[in-house]
Amino acid sequence: MMILIMVLISFLILVTILGNSLVIVAFIEDKRLRNRSNFFLLNLAICDFFIGAFCIPLYIPYILTGRWILGKFLCKLWLVIDNLMCTASAFNVVLISYDRYLAVTMAVMYRSQQYHHFKTVLTMTTVWILSSLLYSPAILFWEYLFNDSSFSEDLCLPAYYYNWHFLVAASSFDFILPLLSISFFNLSLYWNIRSRSRSKHLTAMHLSSSNTEGMQQKPYKIPVAPFPNRQNDLQETEITMVKTSLHHMLKKHRSKKAKPTWIEIDQGQTSNIRIVKLSQDKKIAKSLFVLVCVFGICWAPYSLLMTTRAACHDYCIASYWYDITFWLLWINSSINPILYPLCHESFRRAFTKIIYKYVKNAS
Repeated sequence: MMILIMVLISFLILVTILGNSLVIVAFIEDKRLRNRSNFFLLNLAICDFFIGAFCIPLYIPYILTGRWILGKFLCKLWLVIDNLMCTASAFNVVLISYDRYLAVTMAVMYRSQQYHHFKTVLTMTTVWILSSLLYSPAILFWEYLFNDSSFSEDLCLPAYYYNWHFLVAASSFDFILPLLSISFFNLSLYWNIRSRSRSKHLTAMHLSSSNTEGMQQKPYKIPVAPFPNRQNDLQETEITMVKTSLHHMLKKHRSKKAKPTWIEIDQGQTSNIRIVKLSQDKKIAKSLFVLVCVFGICWAPYSLLMTTRAACHDYCIASYWYDITFWLLWINSSINPILYPLCHESFRRAFTKIIYKYVKNAS
């Protein structure tokens, strides 16, 4: 049984490190991936990489011997990094969900901020700061502030291990609020897509009736201010309501001296662009739904049992149930590279190039 457990843990470490390393390398190698949404995916990959490269390996001697043999300093460091990375991973999931929510519901505003890297990096830094403030001070100073150091040196546990008041408050921030947030974004996307689907059907019926009556609509001309380093804007499917969106873009970029380009769009083209955009947004909504389910499955058991175990001091829950829920958090870090970057075609292309390059160099 111990051999089987070690094989499974080794496989988990390998998958977590390789999956998240591939995301980080792809982001470094391919400059086309360096936009706002992919920066947040990079932030998530960094968290999950450290869980696979540092947190899980240091826990293996604990499993084999049943006691902590690496000293108090490494115990504190392990607890700080483990809680920091898990919390930052949860907060990054919320950030990614919010980013996708903006991409669908406020496409024009979102697009104008895609390459404002300063704001993106500031947001990423804020995630790390908030994550470090949740558990790290309690891990480092709890026993000194409350004179509570009742654990043996053979155990590596935080001093608040049995303080269920603190655990309930902390789990509200690292599980309940993130779950409510991503659920809200998912439901908002669902209603947005549903209303646009109805609008699409009404538009299709209107165009059909217009064609039967032999009425031809004249194409309307819309001035579009050109964007730097962005070609074939109309071929991209990130425009929601073409006529109003393009006018809004013109207002946003009036300060630029470039002359506007006149583009003719008839109602049929507008309808086709909306349909393609709608299908992409449906894919985003489906991926967010999977995200909510996986996040809930991996985090809910641990958050529930952690507070219950602390309240009854381990008398009401068997220790192996706590271990199972504890491992679910780490398994989430190995699943994240599959849930996020591998769902993006741009990342898949980058992964293929990196693997091909590695195999070619190896041969």
